[in-house]
Amino acid sequence: MNQLIDTFGRHIDYVRLSVTDRCDLRCVYCIPEGFKDFEIPEHWLSFDEIERVIAVFGKLGVSRIRLTGGEPLVRKGVPDLASRLSALEGINDLSLSTNAVQLSKHAKSLHSAGVSRINVSLDSLQTDRFKEITKGKLSKVINGLMAAKAVGLSPIKINMVVMKGINDDEVEDMVDFCIKHDFTLRFIETMPMGETGLGASDRYVDLQDVKKRLEKRFDLIPGVMPGGGPARYMQVAGTEVRIGFITPISQHFCETCNRVRLSAEGTLYMCLGQDDKLELRPLLRAGISDEGLEKAIIDAIARKPERHEFKDKPGQIVRLMSKTGG
Repeated sequence: MNQLIDTFGRHIDYVRLSVTDRCDLRCVYCIPEGFKDFEIPEHWLSFDEIERVIAVFGKLGVSRIRLTGGEPLVRKGVPDLASRLSALEGINDLSLSTNAVQLSKHAKSLHSAGVSRINVSLDSLQTDRFKEITKGKLSKVINGLMAAKAVGLSPIKINMVVMKGINDDEVEDMVDFCIKHDFTLRFIETMPMGETGLGASDRYVDLQDVKKRLEKRFDLIPGVMPGGGPARYMQVAGTEVRIGFITPISQHFCETCNRVRLSAEGTLYMCLGQDDKLELRPLLRAGISDEGLEKAIIDAIARKPERHEFKDKPGQIVRLMSKTGG
């Protein structure tokens, strides 16, 4: 029975769990160039602490967990953590968000540990442009994707942040790529999160316009996709490929929000676009009981706001996406 129901009647059954705020890429919309103000590892929740918190969430009715970062695979032992979490009572959907740079080394162990599906950030298929956006190597990401496909991780979802004047000319190419490899594709609007040197408003692309562009070339029909995320899906007729549109700005999805975020250092954020939070690490390290932990989480969920204010107050959130948890 789900005990996590906020004051707007939304059932919270999904936790996005960050295991680190660090990353081996430097995407222009996520971490500013030269940024070094990362949490020290001693401030991260230990795997024992994470397992305890997620076990409580499971008892309260959460069934979906997504491992995120930063880049989760830069933290040692994530496949072992995945195995521990997938064995918890109530947790029946364990997934991973990754940039895939290190995925070729870990795909098999993650799949064996109970990770059923992955989301991979991929904003360009052009080697030079990918390096410009991320400071990384496209070939490593492609190798990671192929390794994930080979071990049977499914579905594999590609996340593309569409940015005006940077990669918006590649949306059709990305659809072709996903049709070729039977990947799901999700386009994401830029959000005003922190100061990254890339103005979200300057680079913002309304995904309704992208959808109209795609409909001129592809036969798109309404589609659905299992999962706890906010994408609205279309399907490419004659294929199993689905295209999702994640539109926090042009068409916010707050009325159906079913998720909270737990940062690497144990901060529970009720909303990506609001600052209300619950600091769990001090409670855990002060010896709080499981019953006390349950009450603290239930009380926090009751404070979950009705909606974000990205459009009305674009400068309100100054924390970086990598510190919040993707």
